[in-house]
Amino acid sequence: MKLYISCDMEGTAGVCSWEQCDPTNTVEYPIFRRVMSREVRAAIDGARVAGAKDVLINDAHWNMHNLLFDELPRDVRVLSGYRKPHSMVQHGNEGFDGAFFTGYHGGIGTQNAVLAHTYSPGVIYSVRINGKECNEAVLNAAYLGVYNVPVLLITGDHATCDQTRAALPWVHTAVVKESIGYYSANSMTPEAAADLIHNAAREAVARRAECKPFRFDGAIDMEIDAAAVECADYIELIPGFTRTGGRSLRFQSTDYLAAFQAFIAAIRIGRGAAEKA
Repeated sequence: MKLYISCDMEGTAGVCSWEQCDPTNTVEYPIFRRVMSREVRAAIDGARVAGAKDVLINDAHWNMHNLLFDELPRDVRVLSGYRKPHSMVQHGNEGFDGAFFTGYHGGIGTQNAVLAHTYSPGVIYSVRINGKECNEAVLNAAYLGVYNVPVLLITGDHATCDQTRAALPWVHTAVVKESIGYYSANSMTPEAAADLIHNAAREAVARRAECKPFRFDGAIDMEIDAAAVECADYIELIPGFTRTGGRSLRFQSTDYLAAFQAFIAAIRIGRGAAEKA
C-alpha cells in the first residue's frame, strides 16, 4: 500500500499559539516541531501495522521545512521547502492508495478552532466551492480526488475533524485536543496523542476499502473573498478570475485541477500585494 501524508502543525497536540509553530521563535517552536514530527512518525508506524509500505511525506506547514528527519523512519521520503507548485498536496498525483492529513486545523472563521485559517490568512478571508465553505482539508482532498486518492485519516482538534467529516463522512479522525477558542485548547499530552494517532492510522489503513476519493459534483464555481482590497486588485489580474465585489472574486471551470492551481496562484500573487512597501 502506497501512502501519502500531508502534515501541518497547528493541529498538533499542545499547540495553541502562533509562537509555538512559528519557525522564527527560538524557544517554543523547536519543542513543537518535535511533537509534530513524532505525530507523523506515529501515523506511519500505525499505518505500517496494517500494511502500508511506501510512504511519502509532504511537509506542508509555514516554510515547509519543519520535520525533524531523525524522528522519522529511515526508508520514507520527505518533500521539504517552500513554494512547491502544488503546495500542501505536492506530488499527490503519483499513484497513492490513500492519504493522511496530520496536524490539520479548521478553516478561517470556524468557531472554537485553534489558529483557524485557510492557506494564507493575510490573503484569504473565505473560499467557497459550489457555494460550500472549504477548509484546507476539503480543498486538498478534492485535489487528491482528481487522482483517485482517498483521504483515510485526519488529525487535529475536534472542530477540524468534525468540519472535514461533514464533507468526507468516511474519513477516520484522531482528535488530539478540544479547542476552547482561537488561542486556547484542552489538549492531550504528546505521548497520549501519538498513541491515539497510531491506533487511528492502523484502523484507517485496515479499513481503507470503505473510504473513497472526494470530488465536487459538476462544474467548479470557486468564490474567493480576499482579506483586503489590494489583494483582490492583484488576484483579478490572473486570467480566469472575475471581480464580483470590493474583495470578492470568482473563478469558474469544468476542471477542479485548474481551479486549485488558480487558487494557489491567487495566494502567491495576493501575498505579494499584501506586503507593505
